[in-house]
Amino acid sequence: MFSRKPQIDRTAARPAPAGGMEQVRAMALQVANNPYLSAGGAAALFLLTLTGLILVIGDAKAGTPIVRLSLAHAAAAGAGVPGWREALAAEGEAAEVTTDEFELSESPIELAEGGVIGGSAVITLPGGGRAEGAEPLVVGQPLAPAPFDGLTAPGPGGALLPIIGADGRTPHKAYARPFISNGKPKVALVIGGLGLNPAYTRRAIELLPPEVTLSFAPYAEGLQGWIDMARAAGHEVLLEAPMEPNDYPQNDPGPFTLLASAAPAETIKKTEWLLSRATGYFGVTNYLGSRFVNSGGGMGAFSGSLKQRGVAFVDDGLAARKGSGPPRASADSIIDEDLSAEAIARQFSRLEAGALARGQALGSGFAYPVTLESAAVWAQGLEARGFQLAPASALLGGAH
Repeated sequence: MFSRKPQIDRTAARPAPAGGMEQVRAMALQVANNPYLSAGGAAALFLLTLTGLILVIGDAKAGTPIVRLSLAHAAAAGAGVPGWREALAAEGEAAEVTTDEFELSESPIELAEGGVIGGSAVITLPGGGRAEGAEPLVVGQPLAPAPFDGLTAPGPGGALLPIIGADGRTPHKAYARPFISNGKPKVALVIGGLGLNPAYTRRAIELLPPEVTLSFAPYAEGLQGWIDMARAAGHEVLLEAPMEPNDYPQNDPGPFTLLASAAPAETIKKTEWLLSRATGYFGVTNYLGSRFVNSGGGMGAFSGSLKQRGVAFVDDGLAARKGSGPPRASADSIIDEDLSAEAIARQFSRLEAGALARGQALGSGFAYPVTLESAAVWAQGLEARGFQLAPASALLGGAH
């Protein structure tokens, strides 16, 4: 999923010819020795600088267009919690990327005119009808800043690890988004791959309804800041556990990949590294893992570690009915294996059909532009079609 690379122009600027530089130096000396020319040059430089400042300050859209989470929304939602400003650190950077290929990176992806990612998505809704585009939604009721008292303990290196509180409270309940069923079939959606690309991450936080669960990569820079921002907008959060796929090491999820052949102690050690990356998540989800989830020892050690710490496990369907112990939920379908608005709309329709048949359904997707836009439009009409949008934590089963 992360193998596509951007086509970036890396051609270095060519240096000026030596003769040209000699002439520039000579002219500079001449100006410096002539007081009239020096004064005139200084005045011209001042006017040019002033003009540039006026142009920049006067143009609200000056510079590279990027998607921003409204700071007014963040402040209103109580985003003054420590770490949330970290997530804005890379806003000023830009990457030259083609419209059809991108790389998850620390730099924002170049956007279309007006700062909208990926343009407009035309979506055919279940039961007919079409909707085009999606506007940012109002930020939801904020979730309380993390960590909560009594739900963390120092781990190796001093980082905080989740624990079950002395009063029996568990992180998977404490950090979940509150939910009250209205009796309608429940549909939940997890959007993953967040935290690696600032533009897409901000877009997901701002655009998607707060009931949509957001999943963050453990390698993301400023991870706690992103989680703080997501919770301030009302989203509950998952952490992604990189797990060994069948084609490992050709497909390598990173240095802390959970390996099927590892000893249980090593699996627990890597799991604790993952859990210590941030606070405020209610559970963990898999990233890849076709080999790891079928390893009895590895999956058992991983699941046991989560259960011991009161953390849930929500998988994308790959680990359904595998592992035991912690509260569990498995996605019924991945909504964006085919990256077209029409195909995603069909998957949403199947998800609704599953919710009608079983009373609830869970979908999983990735933060592609078309996925974000399609999900936002789909969610807007969900209630009118007789469903209730629920956070993924509301679909948990197993030990509670």
